[in-house]
Amino acid sequence: MAMKPNYRYERSQRDKAKAAKKEAKLAAKVAKEKPSSTEQEEAQEPAAGEC
Repeated sequence: MAMKPNYRYERSQRDKAKAAKKEAKLAAKVAKEKPSSTEQEEAQEPAAGEC
């Protein structure tokens, strides 16, 4: 006999997976943008320290 499908559980699992994927994509986007900002700051700091 086949198991009765649990639609609410399956839906919650899909929603969790979708949220995790969205969070990972957002984190990757932030990480991609952030290094360019820190590189610019690092480039400016040594010039100020040398004076």
